[in-house]
Amino acid sequence: MFIQVIQGHVADPEAAHAALDRWDRELSPGSYGWLGTTAGVADDGTLVAMARFESEEDARRNSERMEQTRWWEDTAKLFDGEVTFHDCPDVVLYQGGGSDEAGFVQIIQGHVTDKGRMQMMLRDTESELASYRPDLMGGEAAVDAGGDYTEAAFFTSEEEARQGESKELPAELRQKFEQYMGLFEGGPAYYDLHKPWMYSPHN
Repeated sequence: MFIQVIQGHVADPEAAHAALDRWDRELSPGSYGWLGTTAGVADDGTLVAMARFESEEDARRNSERMEQTRWWEDTAKLFDGEVTFHDCPDVVLYQGGGSDEAGFVQIIQGHVTDKGRMQMMLRDTESELASYRPDLMGGEAAVDAGGDYTEAAFFTSEEEARQGESKELPAELRQKFEQYMGLFEGGPAYYDLHKPWMYSPHN
């Protein structure tokens, strides 16, 4: 799997939502290897979209489509600052990956010092998290070539996620969590998508 992360500040979240709806409606039927997109706008106006593809080649072929270029030229006008792209060939799905049924998604971002260690820890804690945090439906973590990391954690609802994060972690799991946090240079940034936008291929 390959994930492309698109991120930037938008002044009108509803217009951005409409633009992604239009891509899903008009462009997704002709896309190459597109597996789905999770997106949304955080409280500070930051839009984060994580588009999943079967391969990097498929993602590039989509970017080269004429209709994709036209769509992006229109959509780029909705951003009122710099737009960043993270092309991530290193992807880990835990607990089966994300779910379109999630009521709340939290984006975790930062620069990691050891992506291999990070990916190993996600896999190592998968069963423990599933048992301890039934509100966590799964997640996807993506790292680009420079070590910039983006993770999307999918929860049943924001209320249940807040209740879950207030629980005291068992000693062993707490130690692993501290090690996980220690892999971020300067600590991670969080973007809460209170009303996530979920897109999947039309069958």
